[in-house]
Amino acid sequence: MGRARTNPAPTAPTTARGRLTHDALIAAGREIVEEYGWGGFTPEAVTQAASVSHGTFYTYFESKDDLLRRIVKAAADEMIAASRIPDLDDPYARIVEANRRYLAATGEPAKVLRMVEHGAHQDGNLRGLLLEIREFYVRSSEESIRRLQTAGLANPDLDLTAIALGGMVEQAA
Repeated sequence: MGRARTNPAPTAPTTARGRLTHDALIAAGREIVEEYGWGGFTPEAVTQAASVSHGTFYTYFESKDDLLRRIVKAAADEMIAASRIPDLDDPYARIVEANRRYLAATGEPAKVLRMVEHGAHQDGNLRGLLLEIREFYVRSSEESIRRLQTAGLANPDLDLTAIALGGMVEQAA
């Protein structure tokens, strides 16, 4: 999908200016993904929106896919952070509150995640990215259910329950 690399692989920016440029590219990429979807998401569009040269893109990212992964990870992290709640004694209240917060946080980040979901049907890289995101949510659900099982409050059929909960919340978003 992205072009072949001929220069060294990018490393994390080490200067304040480098971090600003890196962050500007991520912000520009996210805006393009949210507004135009996968079809409009090109290194050229990103560099133009960030007001940097085309070569600068490859200083910070290996490919279009590399940048998209970082954008999607940031969007998923925003939703995850929003759904984190303090410990509640009542497991039911904890589940309700975590889901309420997650669903309330689906605005802007969800645009990015929906683009990945729609594109996954046609693009193997996006399909892989979608599976990574789903795997994270399934693991998170499994961990929560294990805690409930340890407390004697959940059915021992862990895998099906985690997948069902993850799918339910994902589709509701």
